[in-house]
Parts: sequence; C-alpha cells; structure tokens
Amino acid sequence: MDTKEIHISDYSYELADERIAKFPLVERDQSKLLLYNKGVVGEDVFYNLPNHLPEGALMVMNNTKVIQARLHFRKSTGALIEVFLLEPVQPADYEQMFQQTHHCSWLCLVGNQKKWKDGPLTSELEIKNERFHISATRLGEQGTSQLIQFEWDNANINFADILDVMGELPIPPYLNRETQESDKTTYQTVYSKIKGSVAAPTAGLHFTERVLSAIDAHGIEREEVTLHVGAGTFRPVKSKTIGGHPMHTEYIAVHRHTIERLLAHHAEAIAVGTTSVRTLESLYYMGLKVMANPDITEDELHVNQWEPYEVESSLSESVTLRTEFKVESSEALQALLDWMVRHDLTVLHSSTQIIIAPGYDYHIVKMLITNFHQPQSTLLLLVSAFVHGDWHKIYDYALTHDFRFLSYGDSSLLIP
Repeated sequence: MDTKEIHISDYSYELADERIAKFPLVERDQSKLLLYNKGVVGEDVFYNLPNHLPEGALMVMNNTKVIQARLHFRKSTGALIEVFLLEPVQPADYEQMFQQTHHCSWLCLVGNQKKWKDGPLTSELEIKNERFHISATRLGEQGTSQLIQFEWDNANINFADILDVMGELPIPPYLNRETQESDKTTYQTVYSKIKGSVAAPTAGLHFTERVLSAIDAHGIEREEVTLHVGAGTFRPVKSKTIGGHPMHTEYIAVHRHTIERLLAHHAEAIAVGTTSVRTLESLYYMGLKVMANPDITEDELHVNQWEPYEVESSLSESVTLRTEFKVESSEALQALLDWMVRHDLTVLHSSTQIIIAPGYDYHIVKMLITNFHQPQSTLLLLVSAFVHGDWHKIYDYALTHDFRFLSYGDSSLLIP
C-alpha cells in the first residue's frame, strides 16, 4: 500500500480525558515504563531503564529548550491579544535572534486577531531595573501565520531577556489548563540547553541526573542533537489520508563529533523521543544528497516530507538522486561527515519535514524511548512504522494497565 494512501482513521483509539496526565509526577523517574521487545509487552519503572539497554550502545537525545513563546499585549480598549512565536525570520538563526538588542521579526500565530485592527501593539516593561517600551507590528501574512516585527527602545535588553519577563511557557493545549510556575521547570528536560522550541521533547522529561548517571555507569554513551520543536507538532491530521497532511519544517543542529560517534557505533542508536528520531533519520537522507551532489549547500540538505518514499527524488533544480540501490547507513553518514570536514563545519545547521509512517524503513534508530501519543497523530504513525504495525498491542496494554498518556504521562521502550 502506498504510504500516502494510509487512512488516519485506522490509527485511532479511545483516549478518555482522565487518562491524560495534567501534571507530572513529583519524581520524574518514578513514571511507568512500558517495555516492548520483539512483540513481548511488559512494564517496569523508568529509573530502571538502563537495565533494559545493551552495554556499549549509543543514546541520542534532543537538548532543545522550550522558550516562553506566548506574549500578551493589552490594548487601550482592554482587549488582550496573544502573539505566539513560531519561527524566527530576521535574523533566522536562533542564537543570533535571542541576542538582538533593538528589533527582530518572527512568524507568529495571533490570538483574538479581530481585536487588532490596525497600528502596533505596545507594552511597557521593566527588566534589570530598567524600564522600556516594546511594540509589535504586523508586516504581512504567510499562510495562517503573521510576520511580526518587534522593536524596543533599550539596547541593554536583548530578546531573550524580554521573553524571560514577558513570555509565558506554552504548555500543550490538550492539558486544558493555565501554565503554572512549576511548568517552567517540569516542562523542560534536565539536559535542555539550546533555546528555540515551543514544545518540549517529552520523552526526555523522565530523565533525572540519577538515571543519566546510571546510564553512564552501564557503559552507554550519550550524544545530543538539537531539533527545535514547532507548534506544528500539535497540528491534527485533518485529511482522510496522510498524503494530504503537510508536515511542518523543523530546524536541526548536529555536531560533527555526534556523527563521528554514530559511525563508531555502526550508525546505530537508541533515540530518546520522536524528535531525535526525525533528526537521526534525516541525517541519512542528507548523506544521500551529499553523495549525489558534493557541492550541495546546508540549505539544500533540507529533507522534504516525502523524499524517503520516492524511488527518484528531485532534490533541487539541478540535482536528481537515483536510489536504485540501497545505501548503507554508515556510508551515508560517512559521506555527510566528509562533506562537513571539507566545508570546515563543526556543526551542521539544516531542516527537515520528514514524515515517518508505515512503509518507512528505519536506517539509524534501533531502539526508541517515547511517550504515548494522541490518536490519529503523525507521531502514532511514526511508532507504528517502528514496531511494524504492532502499535495496537502496545496501546491496549497501556490503556488496560493504568498508564498515563501524552506529554506529562508515562513512557515506553520499544525494541522491534
């Protein structure tokens, strides 16, 4: 069956509201861990995770940090306008963006937009004992998003400072509650470092320093990648078949030494979360692109949604990649590493729209740690592809054994 013809209704299950964890456990690593190993299902507690992993393996986790992406402006009429940051535009680089001291622009979603008829939104703030004004001006529409220019009148304040004071952490909409002060800590992984996400890579929320130390003691190496999670991760599949569902673009950064470690481990990894999966699997296709065109640029390494499923993919106006033969994962990663060395890149910055669904062949990820996902979601499709369609057995067990679901819920270790 053509992957694009998959009916999303075939990937549904009954998820009662009371099964959705509205708050995390007091101790992160006390969550339940479902174990799926070659068709056999069992359970344990998350802090015992290292006992179920092979010594000498490589674990890859996403070190992105959730930003306080919800900004609220109050109009003189009393109307409250929410501006939700989606993606930096000028500058487009996340690190540069947060260091801006005068102005910047983002693609945003605007709440209560009907009340924002014309002119800029303004607010007065105090940061570091200094008062200043900030304004938000609409520059135009891009699809359902708005291009918003932010300007402020104090060069001692950068945009990261503004978000820390003015912004609100965007917890998932299905929690149906207001963000609380505790979410600023609990909705971040203990290893989060690089600001940029508007949603947490939630499989990582179960890790504690105790578990990380146990993983190290077990002889498992750890590497980190960065994929900034966008609001599109919550976008429901509205089309009957997934061929009509557009995947959002996600920005990734991978260090050269991470690719070197992957190669040292025969291009095999344990992925923590679906974001790490999408990053790792995208690296394979980036390697194929480099093999087809050694002069390719970082921007051209972008992995389009359906590339993995196409026998012949037009990768740019001038490059066509033919895949009549299977390229081994190590070969593709080695090509990507060599390309980075030639271009003197210590960090690869690119993007991906990859959709992983039944019909996809995994190349690098051999084990997956992940939470329990929403019905009829692309993340459930990713899990189904990983366990060769056996997702019903996993979810039936979780539903009948009191597992907690979604972002603050329990997790699973999947070994196909």
